[in-house]
Amino acid sequence: MTIRKIVLHPNEILSTPTKKVTEFDEKLATLLDDMYETMLDSDGIGIAAPQVGVSLRVAIVDLGEGEDIIEMINPEVIDTEGEAIEVEGCLSFPELYGEVERPYFVQIKAQERDGTWYELEAEDYEARAILHEIDHLDGVLFDSKILRVVDPSELEADEEELI
Repeated sequence: MTIRKIVLHPNEILSTPTKKVTEFDEKLATLLDDMYETMLDSDGIGIAAPQVGVSLRVAIVDLGEGEDIIEMINPEVIDTEGEAIEVEGCLSFPELYGEVERPYFVQIKAQERDGTWYELEAEDYEARAILHEIDHLDGVLFDSKILRVVDPSELEADEEELI
């Protein structure tokens, strides 16, 4: 496993919709493993392939605390409900935090690293992280959704992990 360099804004790959994954092979498994290591090394809870310079519909969310690692390949949002405004950050925007409105609940379908499909429902912070990463895959960046910029001094120590 390799820790890859995080692509920082502004970079065209971050605002370009990604390509669908069609090959579920060792190269994809290596990408997922490298993304996970890169995310952990950067104190993140989520990462999308464009953030490591790869334009594929691949993202990971890991909230830690005994939660399962969510690997999303070719994810699609099936349903959302509710609204919540919370503070977000992003590995590709160091030191930028902002209040962002997102659905409180999300239902998605996505593929595992072996290509099998699964469905997942998530609420609250997990839903927020999933939707943040899917936005990356669609070329949508969180800075375009910020309602209010939040100074890093306003953050609690446990909120400093980045999506």
